[in-house]
Amino acid sequence: MTRRLTWLPLAVLACLPMFAHAARATDPARTLGQYHWQLSAATDHAGQRLDALFAHPQKPLQLDFADGRMRISHACNAISGSYHVDGNKLDIGPLTHTMMFCADKPLMAMERDASQRLHGELSFKLQRAGAQPQLNLTTAAGDTLSFTGQPTPETRYGSSGTTEFLEVAPQTVPCASQAMAGKQCLSVRERHYASNGLKAGTPDPWHPLEQPIDGYTHHAGVRNVLRVKRYAIKHPAAGAPSSAYVLDMVVESALPTADAAKH
Repeated sequence: MTRRLTWLPLAVLACLPMFAHAARATDPARTLGQYHWQLSAATDHAGQRLDALFAHPQKPLQLDFADGRMRISHACNAISGSYHVDGNKLDIGPLTHTMMFCADKPLMAMERDASQRLHGELSFKLQRAGAQPQLNLTTAAGDTLSFTGQPTPETRYGSSGTTEFLEVAPQTVPCASQAMAGKQCLSVRERHYASNGLKAGTPDPWHPLEQPIDGYTHHAGVRNVLRVKRYAIKHPAAGAPSSAYVLDMVVESALPTADAAKH
């Protein structure tokens, strides 16, 4: 049997990416990976609130789904396990934990309770109404955990971003531009690393960074090397930065040397 290739008009071809995007947007697994899911409500089978899961309301329990693994954060230890979506079922494999001990007993209790409920086969429902999607998980015992989605940086900026390493000097410096006159900025320089993780080349010159690093809080007198993701901002406002920095991890943190203290 011979297959015949059909050439579509350009107007139709131009619409295909839009239809492909619409199809992907309805994929539950894709939606799970587009958000940080923060616990907003939790009740047992009798409708009683599971208070132990809200040990630190200012930093709620969070789920992230990426590369075939679910990660639980904001408990004592980092927790992760494989996951698979099948219809309205979410199957979570055995969980692994880091082995850090926390003196904060409520935080340990939150970790224990979360681990007991977030494994095995769970019923799940995604609700996309409104700006913030909702994820509801129901255990075999009838406990219900509800999470509110916060878009990941990749979702907010529409790209995977690029990884950079920024060294942040211990002390802030006056910002350089007229628009930021009279304000203090972080003093940063880009560092370079080889694929084996060793430092490579010469650091770039120090300069004021006239924008925040999302997720980073600077403490005066402490030098940090940060791994950040840099995202291009589409159509920035006049005078606004054309890119955004988001903290990935703190690579080094130390009190300054005599040379670093000058910056």
